[in-house]
Amino acid sequence: MEGISDIKIIGIDEKRPPIIRKEPYIDIVFKLSHQAPTDWCNVFNTLLSKHPSKPKIKDKEGIYIEAWVKNPDEIVALLTLLKAKVAECTRVYIERIELITRTAGDANTALAQGTGEQGRLNRIIAALDFDEPEK
Repeated sequence: MEGISDIKIIGIDEKRPPIIRKEPYIDIVFKLSHQAPTDWCNVFNTLLSKHPSKPKIKDKEGIYIEAWVKNPDEIVALLTLLKAKVAECTRVYIERIELITRTAGDANTALAQGTGEQGRLNRIIAALDFDEPEK
């Protein structure tokens, strides 16, 4: 099973190969190794929102990075930048998940340490074991 830390750029979208047009740019669409979650896509898009070519991922698809360059010589540099941003995005995304998990754990601990009957109820609920019973 593929996880967040496995996301990487694996190639170009075969259905939309780069083509030199009359316009002064070349559209290029990179393909990720697997579909990224919506939140990951939002982090990626935010990280690159100020880049001149505005590389972006459609958060509903989560599989293609759409970008453009002015000439073919810029493609290697763009790919290098995008690979670094994919890794940075993954790191930021994982840090956010860990922070949310820690915050939720701290809130549950505070509830369980409450006083009176509510605190007692909270401790009982927190200690419930939902694992399968042993046979």
